[in-house]
Amino acid sequence: MREKAILVGVSLPFQDGELLEESLDELARLADTAGADVLGRVVQRRDRIDPAYYIGRGKAEEISAKAKELRLDLVIFEGDLSPAQVKNLEELIPAKIVDRSGLILDIFARRARTKEAKVQVELAQLKYLLPRLTRRWTHLSRQVGGIGTRGPGETQLEVDRRRVRQRIWKLSKELEKIERARAVRRKGREGTFRVALVGYTNAGKSTLLNALTHADVFVEDRLFATLDATTRRMWVDGQVALLTDTVGFIRRLPPHLVASFRSTLGEVQEADLLLHVADVSHPACEEQIALVREVLEDLGVGGKPAILVLNKVDLLEGRGFLERMLLQHPGAVPVSAKEGTGLDQLRRAISEHMKLGRTTVRS
Repeated sequence: MREKAILVGVSLPFQDGELLEESLDELARLADTAGADVLGRVVQRRDRIDPAYYIGRGKAEEISAKAKELRLDLVIFEGDLSPAQVKNLEELIPAKIVDRSGLILDIFARRARTKEAKVQVELAQLKYLLPRLTRRWTHLSRQVGGIGTRGPGETQLEVDRRRVRQRIWKLSKELEKIERARAVRRKGREGTFRVALVGYTNAGKSTLLNALTHADVFVEDRLFATLDATTRRMWVDGQVALLTDTVGFIRRLPPHLVASFRSTLGEVQEADLLLHVADVSHPACEEQIALVREVLEDLGVGGKPAILVLNKVDLLEGRGFLERMLLQHPGAVPVSAKEGTGLDQLRRAISEHMKLGRTTVRS
């Protein structure tokens, strides 16, 4: 059964109002992906974020009344909440309090399929949970004795924290083993031209992978439909290249997730060429392109050869915007991965980079 939710945002003096609305629209899509129906949104204008409630206490009380009236299951905040803010809000509002990072982590947990993805997501969740343990259990303030498990007078909170830290340590070691195995597989691919798909979530990377390689990767019109790096062979001018789909990016991706997915994103660092897939039909296309480039810079691959792929041209009503985008981004290739248009031009662009790569190796 789907849960009922409302969204909450704060409009600050220095913040672009349109950007906040776009962020709330994206949050609504994240909520839908997580399995919630959004019944409305609340935006409060403030000079600064309230340290105790994120919003003002009066607005929190209004939301509490709304939660009772609508029988809400969730109140989802557009920003990230501190542990103290969550605790205070939960004491006031009769619904689960979730912030943006918590929602994204929940989606990743639902979407993880392979062992690697499950380890990465659990590790990120526990790192996110550790400072928030005080509000998760009702028994934390009790003094509990235990034979062979804890010292005298240790609270249940301390036990929970210790167990979480132990689990984080174990998962970190497990992820190190997975990373070593992935590094060995990458070493075995040396000598083959490698291409990595990168881009904002739901830009159509998996659809493009299917179109270029005739793979049968799961595709869904939702954010973060796939998390696992998938590699398939691709033929370009009679030559074999390896094409890898990677996890999509999004505004303010939780740092624990970025850290946990380092091994998957290692495919990006090892690639000879990046295909930066952008949804040209999205109103915030330019912003999404800029954000992906920022993440690539953070990963140390900002200078890697890349082709900007303007996907979903079939959803554009006219050619005016597309022509402007092509002028602003020389070398970009317009395609519709779903309809199969523009793929020959994209293959030719990839082929040119492969020739340059081979020339570099010979020199």
